[in-house]
Amino acid sequence: MKSFGVAVAGTGFIGPVHVEALRRAGQRVVGLLGSTPEKSRAAAAALGVPRGYADFEELLADPAVEAVHLATPNAAHFDQCRRALAAGKHVVCEKPLAMNSEQTAELVLRASQSSLVAAVNYNIRFYPLVLEARERVRSGQVGETLHVAGSYFQDWLLFPTDYNWRVRAADGGPLRALADIGTHWIDTVCFITGLEIESVCADLQTVHATRWVPQGGRETFSNATRTDGEPVAIDTEDAGHILIRFHGGARGCLAVSQTMAGRKNALRFDLAGSRTSLSWDSEEPNVLGIGHRDRPNERLIRDPALLTPGAAAFASYPGGHAEGFPDTFKQLYRAIYADVEAGRSIEPLYATFADGHREVCIGEAILTSHRERRWVEV
Repeated sequence: MKSFGVAVAGTGFIGPVHVEALRRAGQRVVGLLGSTPEKSRAAAAALGVPRGYADFEELLADPAVEAVHLATPNAAHFDQCRRALAAGKHVVCEKPLAMNSEQTAELVLRASQSSLVAAVNYNIRFYPLVLEARERVRSGQVGETLHVAGSYFQDWLLFPTDYNWRVRAADGGPLRALADIGTHWIDTVCFITGLEIESVCADLQTVHATRWVPQGGRETFSNATRTDGEPVAIDTEDAGHILIRFHGGARGCLAVSQTMAGRKNALRFDLAGSRTSLSWDSEEPNVLGIGHRDRPNERLIRDPALLTPGAAAFASYPGGHAEGFPDTFKQLYRAIYADVEAGRSIEPLYATFADGHREVCIGEAILTSHRERRWVEV
């Protein structure tokens, strides 16, 4: 595959994940952008990247940059996506694509009017056994999808002293747990089944109405203890429960929490088909459960020799050699940059701006449902 020049905007938790995965996928990271010129230079030096940019304008003006990865706070996504597309750069944006569906609709239109690849970083799609589940559903082995149940649980915001910019609606948007991790579950299930969500009924919960802002900031997923800081009112949810109706009659239910002690990063689903069921847990990502009514159940261990061809193409190591979270980014970028080289696909495996728009529309319906205490159509 051809190597392209890529700049990454964002130097927090997820930015360096992009940098590492891009390199593993054979792409050249030519520059980094942090929240200040000093942070840009420090991150570039720490990660061995040639250049740290002073601002986003300097990043876009760099002729070495052919694609931009946006790992910046949510409120910056719309403007940065729009400017990157206008500058003729391919774009890979972290979710959510923008702060509301009006903005995401505009980005979908702008992307469609260009020849550029415009993707949203839903990496869960690229676990080999998620791809295997999709292949089995799409081939008819599972039968008709009857219903799907699942959850996405984390514990990094369990205590009132846990704080991150995402907890404030002004920075992250009015939805937090659902937008931050719940949309990963929604995207994964829709990707596997091919179903679209018709309507939702939601009940959201703010566990800590007040949190304590640390002096000097704090790293995402940090376990540092402290007693300093200032109290701030929280206007986003820590947890939520969603009932789902899919077009065609299937049903679903989703539980999301960032205050579930002991669950570090657990996306789980149970998919009921008319022939078999499928189950998967991201904390045990190399096992796919296959349930039967009339014979013993199966546990498929990730092994390229045993997977369907479409899934095996995104499994790099032999059976028994575990693949996990960082590998999904590598496989996602392999798919994206194959299209950058060959031209946009009609039906790519990765999430496009249209998928990102769909997730934001679902999120808005969830928020309306919670506030108005009723089923809401998407």
